Amino acid sequence: MPQIILTSLILSLLLTVALETGFFLLTGKRDKKDLLLVVLVNILTNPVVVLSFYMAVIYTGWNQTVIKIPLELFAIITEGYYYKKYGRGFKRPYLFSAAANMFSFWIGVIIQIFI
Repeated sequence: MPQIILTSLILSLLLTVALETGFFLLTGKRDKKDLLLVVLVNILTNPVVVLSFYMAVIYTGWNQTVIKIPLELFAIITEGYYYKKYGRGFKRPYLFSAAANMFSFWIGVIIQIFI
């Protein structure tokens, strides 16, 4: 079980960074420091969210959606805070964070359907 969780952590982080970097570029943003910020905040939040999700599923037995919603909100709020505080080109940092997270979340759902 620990190997499965570790593999999931690594794949999730790599995929999230790639997708949210792509989202950053798709929105027309090009500032290199903001791009680095996107990568860093995802390195900060993604492992916390993924590990918390697995621990909650394993130890509580709660419905996965009930677990995912507050964890995704945590990621959106945390990332939005950092985009607002340290970003240079984020006019609506919390909206950008929500959109980027929903983009990567739904692409991840689509990928899981086909795997």
